[in-house]
Amino acid sequence: MWAISKLTLKEIISKRIFLITVIMTVVFLALYATAIYFVSREAPPVEPGAGQGAEIVLLQQFVSSQLLGAGLYFSSFIAALLAILSSVSAISGEVASHQIDTWLMRPISRTQFVLGKFAGLAVLLVAYVIALFFGIVLIHQGFGADWMALDFGAQQLIGAASVFALQPFVLIAFGLLLSTRMTTLNAGIVSIMLYGAAFIGGFIEQFGAVLEKTALINIGIVMSLIYPVDSIYRKMTVLLFNTDSSPLAIAQGGLFTSISSPSNALIVYALLYGAGMLWFAVYSFRKRDV
Repeated sequence: MWAISKLTLKEIISKRIFLITVIMTVVFLALYATAIYFVSREAPPVEPGAGQGAEIVLLQQFVSSQLLGAGLYFSSFIAALLAILSSVSAISGEVASHQIDTWLMRPISRTQFVLGKFAGLAVLLVAYVIALFFGIVLIHQGFGADWMALDFGAQQLIGAASVFALQPFVLIAFGLLLSTRMTTLNAGIVSIMLYGAAFIGGFIEQFGAVLEKTALINIGIVMSLIYPVDSIYRKMTVLLFNTDSSPLAIAQGGLFTSISSPSNALIVYALLYGAGMLWFAVYSFRKRDV
């Protein structure tokens, strides 16, 4: 199993998609740092003692949180695409190229093969997501100077990063399941469409919370149960901005945080969901005739 994990890790790193992702990540971080720098430089000074001090402080809180939320939102999107594109070809690609025959001739069970693929992908993607998370936060805090910097505690950052790292866990497990039964193209289409639907469902839930429409909130909850990637992102923003049960959540975190806060039970569900998808992937591949 560990041999499969190491080879999977080397294979992903050597692929062009990983190189392109790294290059685009560097470009994205550079653009984000530039935007934060110029916004901070052109921002009005915060003077709480002045007549409009409270309004300026509230504006600073909203703009700063909005920009950080936007950076983390698009970071989530980049990481999700890498996780999807890497996982949907992990098994179907081996079957299509007939390299799977060479693997199965060795004393390696199909269960070990799938778990090895998952472990290799998970180690790489979780490390990438955590590095991207702290990269965005450090750029925001460093280039934002005093005006843009937000007050984060170590517990907030660690908790948010830990939840953020759950996203590739779920995406890889689901992608491997599709990869055991579909071609790479079909599995990729299904994964990307579900990912998009999950985030649309998340935005519908937030609008439902603002408008106090139960039907809209329920749509988002159902979508979170079908594919809980959006609830993971929303919970991360709640932990980071500390907006749980706050009436000023929209002012503290902007449009990219969660007004309707996902419960801790939903995060436990996401963990069980990922573990269940991985079990189904193992079961499906064991039953498949290759």
